[in-house]
Amino acid sequence: MMQDTSFAIHPGKENQIEGTDYRDIGNVLSIEKGETHLNLECENGFVTVLFYSDDAARIVMNQKHSPVLDESFAVIQTPENVHVEYEENENSVIMKSGSLSVHFALEPLRISFTDATGKPIVSEGEKGMGHSAAGEVICFKNADADDHYYGFGEKTGFLDKSGEKMTMWNTDVYAPHNPETDALYQSIPFFMTLRNGRAHGLFFDNTGKTHFNMRKDQGTYFFSGESGQLDYYVLAGPGMKEVLGNYTVLTGNMPLPPKWALGYHQSRYSYETESEVRELVNSFLEKEIPVDAIYLDIHYMDGYRVFTFDEDRFPDPKKLIADLKEKGVRVVPIVDPGVKKDPEYLAYQEGIREGHFCKYIDGAIYHGDVWPGSSAFPDFTSDAVRDWWGNKHTFYTDLGVEGIWNDMNEPAVFNETKTMDIAVMHDNNGNPKTHRELHNIYGLKMGEATYEGMKKNLGGKRTFLLTRAGFAGVQRYGSVWTGDNRSFWEHLQLAIPMCMNLGMSGVPFTGPDVGGFAHDANGQLLARWTQFGTFTPYFRNHSAIGTVRQEPWSFGEEVEANVKKYIDLRYIWMPQLYKLFRDASVTGLPVMRPLVLEYPEDKNTFNLSDQFMVGDNVIIAPITAPDMFHRAVYLPEGKWVNYWTKENLQGPKHILTEADIQTLPIFVKADSVVAHGSPKQSTAVEELEYQLHVYTGDKGETSYTLYEDDGETFGYEKNEAFEKYVQFSYDRDMLTVTTEQINQTYTPSWDGITVYLYGAGEVTAATVDGNRVETEISADGVVKLRIRR
Repeated sequence: MMQDTSFAIHPGKENQIEGTDYRDIGNVLSIEKGETHLNLECENGFVTVLFYSDDAARIVMNQKHSPVLDESFAVIQTPENVHVEYEENENSVIMKSGSLSVHFALEPLRISFTDATGKPIVSEGEKGMGHSAAGEVICFKNADADDHYYGFGEKTGFLDKSGEKMTMWNTDVYAPHNPETDALYQSIPFFMTLRNGRAHGLFFDNTGKTHFNMRKDQGTYFFSGESGQLDYYVLAGPGMKEVLGNYTVLTGNMPLPPKWALGYHQSRYSYETESEVRELVNSFLEKEIPVDAIYLDIHYMDGYRVFTFDEDRFPDPKKLIADLKEKGVRVVPIVDPGVKKDPEYLAYQEGIREGHFCKYIDGAIYHGDVWPGSSAFPDFTSDAVRDWWGNKHTFYTDLGVEGIWNDMNEPAVFNETKTMDIAVMHDNNGNPKTHRELHNIYGLKMGEATYEGMKKNLGGKRTFLLTRAGFAGVQRYGSVWTGDNRSFWEHLQLAIPMCMNLGMSGVPFTGPDVGGFAHDANGQLLARWTQFGTFTPYFRNHSAIGTVRQEPWSFGEEVEANVKKYIDLRYIWMPQLYKLFRDASVTGLPVMRPLVLEYPEDKNTFNLSDQFMVGDNVIIAPITAPDMFHRAVYLPEGKWVNYWTKENLQGPKHILTEADIQTLPIFVKADSVVAHGSPKQSTAVEELEYQLHVYTGDKGETSYTLYEDDGETFGYEKNEAFEKYVQFSYDRDMLTVTTEQINQTYTPSWDGITVYLYGAGEVTAATVDGNRVETEISADGVVKLRIRR
């Protein structure tokens, strides 16, 4: 642990200048052209360039032999049959698709990309690709002074990562997260560059330890890997949304979660007995505070053995789970990868007999210390092991469990390196590789095994998976929380850009532990954090053993009422959130968005890290410091409406807004719609009230597409849903509503829609699909009318 002391800056330490020990790829010696790819043999390696679509190209360099093209754990897209044209000159070659051109300078090899307009997006100059004698690979790219970088998965610090150095190496970090804490639990080596309003993306598909240096001082940035090939994708835009959509086509979209997964979740390390869990749920019910899930941390198990319950603490888990589900509450148990070394333990016996555990090259099984003591670890790179692990989850589904929490899956081990010995070999379906090469996909493949096993076991019901570790593509299986944060105001502040950048990395379903996991929360912090959590995609309160309790009622009646107000608000906003989750499952666009995603030409949004958007029309500006009852909020161009007071505000400008302890600043874009339901104890309660809140503006028109399905099966994949398009137009005295039924293969529980029209007090008449309807006008000028489902 000497790196944590002053020894780290000992003057006798070697000061290696980054990049100076790399051998350049050199001149091109031969070229082989294919219909959609180009193979290059160079002085110091081999390169293949392959188009995946009109606007996505892959570049692979191998220093020893022809590149290997079929080993990605993240990419699920099959290359399309892209029409590629070639142009050849004496010292260059150009490959052109419809949206992307790749330019090759041949002496030495330098690769550059231009978009459909001919503008350069990614280019190389004095430096390009290279490798070292130790097997490291590197690639330098030209950087523009106006470049801004977003994504990179789970990283601390501000939104814009320009000027940052980052490492991708999944790591169990219990020590306090701060802007200098680099490698965390998730490694997603993808980022978007925003340059003068236009965007492009780059994904470095390398599963070992990788590094990004986005410091532009020398006019370049670089990314490097300590093992494996140099394998990256360039994704054209021109907009940030197009880039993100192309990336999630490449690596997969999130499946639509069960609706209960979007509700409020309560956890603690640990609720240690059945009676404690029952008492907890009864408190929620008695206090009428909504809740959809209770988590069981490691104390539910027999000696921390996965696929067991402690029979003394939990004498009848099946009845407990059934009783809670009848009250609308699911139980989510934790499942870690470490399997206790115990010859009398069935999971360990099976793993040994069937060869499912990670081994050294000599065949010896790797054991490491985690919660159960000495433990073996399944080799999730093997299809057979993932099938075995998935099938083991019948233990949980037979008890009625519908969701699983994967933790410690970096994998975390209690040793100085915090993880598995990098000399361990993974079978990788007959293509063995070391843990050094595959470390970052351990959590991803465990998530795949868990998700697919639960999906199969639940027989048509959607499952929910929460995972701490992951790699690019993790969104295909699970939601992500930001790990072991602390009950510090600074960690509340850190969570906002962390979640936004996860969303910009293809992972829409994210959130931090509300209230903070370690340290002691207080009432004001819990209230403000719950306000923020109301609008994070994943909404869970979680705290550590030995810390003060932070259930909603833990800090007195005033805090309880405040927290309840915002948990209720989560359920009121559920129709809007569920529609956004549906959109995310189709488009890859996040539910929680940085303002720069919607306003990429507004310089005030480029590094705006303390407010965010829900969808494309709602701004949330949390209070993130103690004893603060006002804050500055940036409103982009256009008219905005204060959600609470209905005050009209004009952007672009910064405003100072008041926010007492009961108030979370929320602003809705004029000429837009927000869907609401009603407060309820859990999502298991049928929605009987569907509302559309229309915020009028100068445009005079807006629209909204309602979306509902059964919220628990995969029927939506077969288009079993209710979708209705509603168009609103309004002038001084008339509201005109037209509707179009898009899909009606599912019947919602509500039978009509109540429309609320704000800012149009002079409207005295309304028509719906040509028929005149009655309206009500409240004292404050809100127009209300009812339309049929």
